[in-house]
Amino acid sequence: MTKTVYIALGSNLDNPQQQVKTAITELGNLANTKVTAISHWYRSSPMGPQNQSDYVNGVAKLCTGLNPQQLLSALQDIENRHNRERLEHWGPRTLDLDLLLYGSDVIDQQNLKVPHPGMTTRNFVLIPLADIDPQLILPNGINLKTLLENCSSEGIVRISSGDTRDTTGQ
Repeated sequence: MTKTVYIALGSNLDNPQQQVKTAITELGNLANTKVTAISHWYRSSPMGPQNQSDYVNGVAKLCTGLNPQQLLSALQDIENRHNRERLEHWGPRTLDLDLLLYGSDVIDQQNLKVPHPGMTTRNFVLIPLADIDPQLILPNGINLKTLLENCSSEGIVRISSGDTRDTTGQ
């Protein structure tokens, strides 16, 4: 059985645009997984420490047969191949991949929380997510449009186009 999942991508080190675009290819190469849509790419101010470069952020929509833990492990493997180091909370990173949504499932495990706990307050997640699926309803019943109405677009700028067409049925 396959699930529709949404992955947030971010990078602010070592050619960030190339990091996230390479990660999209790697996501598409995962077993039983297809990338079905990619948001536009955005430059955003960093969360936390401000003495770091701006981020490149986007969201990918996937159709996957991987279970949540398998997908999390695969995301961490991709981050590791991009030399991701976890030295500082909200610090600079070559690649950050966050599992935002896994179908309509709510997951509360020690190493995995879905929906992603911070997604509803982060413009660099909500705006790209709306590029792909503006009518999305979160598992808690909240409409993405409602979240966007309360979301500032300050500090986020679209820098390039993604393929926001949903190719799930193709």
